[in-house]
Amino acid sequence: MSNPMRPPRAPRPSASLRPVTTPTRRTGPAARSTLPAAALTAALLLAGCSGTADTEPPGSTSAKVNPTSARATPTWAPVTGTPQVIPAVRDFRRADGRGWRPSKGARVVVPAGEKSNVADEAQRMARDLGLTVVYGDQTVQPGDIEVKITGKSGAQANNVPVQGAADEAYTLTADGTRLTLTAPTDAGIFYGTRTVKQAVRAAGGLPEGTIQDRPGRPQRGMSLDNARKPYTQDWIEARIREIADLKLNQFQLHFSDDQGFRIQSDTHPEIVSADHLTKAQIRQIVALARSLHISVVPELDSPGHLGAVLEHHPDLLLHRASGSVVPGAIDISNPKAAPLIDSLLKEMSELFTNPEGAPAYWHLGGDEYQALLSSTPSTTYPQLTRAARQKYGPNGTIEDLATGWLNDRQKTVEAKGKNRIEAWNDGFFSSPRVSPDKNRMVDYWTGKEAGHRDPSSFLREGRNVMNFNDEYLYYVLGEPNQFVYPTGQRIYESWTPLVIRGTQPVSVPANLTGPDRIPGARFAIWSDRAQAQTQAQVAAGIRLPLAALAQKTWDPRTPALSWTGFKALADRV
Repeated sequence: MSNPMRPPRAPRPSASLRPVTTPTRRTGPAARSTLPAAALTAALLLAGCSGTADTEPPGSTSAKVNPTSARATPTWAPVTGTPQVIPAVRDFRRADGRGWRPSKGARVVVPAGEKSNVADEAQRMARDLGLTVVYGDQTVQPGDIEVKITGKSGAQANNVPVQGAADEAYTLTADGTRLTLTAPTDAGIFYGTRTVKQAVRAAGGLPEGTIQDRPGRPQRGMSLDNARKPYTQDWIEARIREIADLKLNQFQLHFSDDQGFRIQSDTHPEIVSADHLTKAQIRQIVALARSLHISVVPELDSPGHLGAVLEHHPDLLLHRASGSVVPGAIDISNPKAAPLIDSLLKEMSELFTNPEGAPAYWHLGGDEYQALLSSTPSTTYPQLTRAARQKYGPNGTIEDLATGWLNDRQKTVEAKGKNRIEAWNDGFFSSPRVSPDKNRMVDYWTGKEAGHRDPSSFLREGRNVMNFNDEYLYYVLGEPNQFVYPTGQRIYESWTPLVIRGTQPVSVPANLTGPDRIPGARFAIWSDRAQAQTQAQVAAGIRLPLAALAQKTWDPRTPALSWTGFKALADRV
């Protein structure tokens, strides 16, 4: 959620679409978007291939020409052990043979053709490995990788967000120096290419046998507070590439808070911070994410955390009965409040586009509304109490009014095509008069904060709960309010998606803890003390926690590697 136990604080402190397969900009130690030339050379030397690496530029048009003669079977030292990747593959059936390594003259073969859904995935893998791509009815030769869609999903539009974990499965078979990658969707193909890329980085290739892999939880990602600390487009795109290689599939962008509104607005340009992302930059970020099978989850938080907006609309600030102002909180009893926020929601919804029929996410915020943190809300905020009773009857409460506010904002974004709506858990209240929309998912973060409903109550009442456990998954700059920077080791050794609050699994029957009810988790970077770390330091600090999160959300089993072994592998891939 936004920021636990924090008092309001003072403010503090990208071009036409680039091909996503030629990432030349890298920021921070964790950005590994392509296989470096030195690493590729080392991999080929390890392979024991005769001759030198193919000097033809990957992706050249001549790569599509069918060779006139069969290529000789390459020779290399056998690839041994199990596939060396993060997250670990779910199932590997070993076979006798030398495995597969990238070799001179090897190609990525795409039988479905250059205009198929998997062509971009094949091209990306070819660039990662220094191979060429051929299309159509080709003979798969020794050393080649064949890439093909299986099942009915191959007819869907390219790079459409998947509906669930089954759509992200893939199979990789290394057999007789050839490699075959199949999947029901292009997302599954993409994850298979990430496995190949990592395996080459870590061990030179894949051992002989068949990998059948799939995620344990369908939603796995990272959340970034870009409001309190502005991050550059380059940095954001580097993180998107990084999490894509880890098979994470969501990127949440918290772009508005008390300290800044960080996206260009044409309807309300007055609220936009000097350091912001343009709409063109956001479109590029969304396009890159989609090409890497990552869904962007925009978050415009309300009715709290609106300081940057309300600085230019002071008439909408919430006041106490004493006359003092509540910084960052909008007066939801004011009839001008909803139109202002709805206009921003509509404008931003049109910016964060989604393919028709695909999951389309929006985060409403809803956390830490100061009127609900008062020990005497009805007397401290009499205008809210009056509005609640007018709308919901003589027993109406400020909680009812806040719930109705979020319900109305949900209708606004749903009218713009958003169909996966979320809010922070402290924005959900139980009342016989008004209930949070039944289709809104609970993003549960509060653990260090007393007085909030346990996650078990949400699960028992039928709600789905996303894990944001602030004990493990909150990277809060400056470590305020008893927060410490989370470590990959602690996540790897102690946390699972069932540990939603505190350090113990949620106490509910097993049928309430499956991926349909706890769909996954996101690792959150909050910029409370913006100057506490540079962008490069943040990138370095979150690298291993993201890798550990990827492992624990992909594979429900206890990891086979020790932390020392996992960390060493993370340094190689």
